[in-house]
Amino acid sequence: MTTLTIRGLDEETRARLRIRAAYHGRSMEAEVRAILRAALSPRAQSVGLGSRIHSRFAALGDADLDLPARSDVPQAPDFET
Repeated sequence: MTTLTIRGLDEETRARLRIRAAYHGRSMEAEVRAILRAALSPRAQSVGLGSRIHSRFAALGDADLDLPARSDVPQAPDFET
């Protein structure tokens, strides 16, 4: 095992870490290990939001939507009026 020393940690961060560790029922050292492990572990799900939404609703089947033809030309807003 390796020892890591963190210098210059401000009191507010230390206090929040102490509270978080107590909430999880761990020592501050164990809490730091858990935070580092979670932050540095390979992401199991690196799929974007759109792909996750699609996979959730894919079982419902495709929706055949008739999209209307766009006939008007988009115009920039007029902020002078």
